[in-house]
Amino acid sequence: MKDFFNALADPSRFFLIFTVAVLAMLRWREFFTAPKVALTIFAGAVIFFVWALKDPGFKANISKPDNIPIIFMLFLVGYFSWLSLYRAVKNDRRIDRGELPEEAVESPKKVLVWPDLVYSEFICMLIGTAILVIWAILLKAPLEEPANPNKTPNPSKAPWYFLGLQEMLVYFDPWLAGVILPGLIVNGLMAIPYVDTNPKGNGYYTFKERPFAITSFFFGFVVLWVSMIILMTFLRGPNQAFFGPFEQWNLHKVEPTVNIQFSQIFWQQWLGTSRPINWLMREMPGILLVLGYLAVTPIVLAKTVCKKMVTQMGNPRFLTMMIMFLIMVAMPIKMVLRWTCNLQFIVNIQELALNI
Repeated sequence: MKDFFNALADPSRFFLIFTVAVLAMLRWREFFTAPKVALTIFAGAVIFFVWALKDPGFKANISKPDNIPIIFMLFLVGYFSWLSLYRAVKNDRRIDRGELPEEAVESPKKVLVWPDLVYSEFICMLIGTAILVIWAILLKAPLEEPANPNKTPNPSKAPWYFLGLQEMLVYFDPWLAGVILPGLIVNGLMAIPYVDTNPKGNGYYTFKERPFAITSFFFGFVVLWVSMIILMTFLRGPNQAFFGPFEQWNLHKVEPTVNIQFSQIFWQQWLGTSRPINWLMREMPGILLVLGYLAVTPIVLAKTVCKKMVTQMGNPRFLTMMIMFLIMVAMPIKMVLRWTCNLQFIVNIQELALNI
């Protein structure tokens, strides 16, 4: 059983299973959001967790003071994802019957900040403070010795909220993973109210009225961000090597790093010739591939499966939204290519320090 779960924890298999599970939950949300089904899944997860704690390697990894908050975070993400879909399914059924959403029935009038909201926030503050005090008493702070340049931690990991960025550095150049992609994410979030002006779904839970927006959010946050936090926290060990959940972290485990460029695949493997010396000619296939992905794909989608979306949004807003979406999808594509084909860069221009 442990060998089976270790095999499933291979990054390509783990990411595929995680993605399929989230998409299946969205596709058959009426089944998975049923309380009995959700409780069965939760009970299965708890039973697996209790059984896995008998393994010393799993217990050592899970019980680290740095990792315990992440365990709670994962359970909370699962709970609130279920709760949002559960309420969305209920509202979609009400809307299909011609009724108003639950939120419109439950809160027909305004709620005063004082005393309603302030009392609720005060009670939550007291409960949160009590939990933090008990937490601080029971768990020791994960403080280490003063920084020593001659002795660095192995593995050296960022705080949990930066683990996603640290994992992105494995697949992208630092300027792309640390500057361009986070900048696009922040600007994309700021642009959402101006790009997506659809009033449906504002103030109440729904899925049928906003399937593309909700699916994109689940894919971007749960599949990409949360999965990368899991990868970096529990599956990457010493020397940044991948370890299964029941595999002992061995400092001497060495994984050979093989870096293959797209230009090598195109010129040497596909055409059977040597790569051109001129960097522009050498990387032209990769440049055309990237430009085609970002420029041609939105046009093809606008002419085929997204005609209704173009009519509702207009060309400028549709193109803006679609480019942001394609950049988000490019991240898992690059990750899978790295895991399966050892592909390092699609465009590798060392002469200009430009790598994509």
